[in-house]
Amino acid sequence: MGGNSPCASCKLLRRRCAKDCIFAPYFPSDDPHKFAIVHKVFGASNVSKMLQELPVHQRADAVSSLVYEANARVRDPVYGCVGAISYLQNQVSQLQMQLAVAQADILCIQMQHEPAMPSPQMDPQDKSFLVQNSLPQYLNFGSSGNVIQYDSLKRESMFGDMIS
Repeated sequence: MGGNSPCASCKLLRRRCAKDCIFAPYFPSDDPHKFAIVHKVFGASNVSKMLQELPVHQRADAVSSLVYEANARVRDPVYGCVGAISYLQNQVSQLQMQLAVAQADILCIQMQHEPAMPSPQMDPQDKSFLVQNSLPQYLNFGSSGNVIQYDSLKRESMFGDMIS
């Protein structure tokens, strides 16, 4: 910065802020906590080296990532961001499983409410008839209508209390 107010980095490190200070554009003096946490986790020297190796147009994104990772490391010193990512991936897996169970319930309910269709003459060896003519109507869960139908149904599920 070089002006009256040194950047957060120079203020924390108690040094004079030069005009070409690499930290000044990314760690303004009005947000000292941002640099303090990055300095605590990575060290000022390491951050300076990282920023100098990057093109100027990528430095703001790098600082943003460093701040995010530093905050994650303070919350979870062992896993950092990886812990948060792992937690979110587990949540996605659980939600996908719940979705599959809900889709199976919808399929069961649709099959129960569907009138019995007369069975056309079919060769027992030709299983493609079933795939072409029967299954596609049951496998289309993309519309929001099925979700509304599922939410409005009160049923006894064969899965018990697994789904709320």
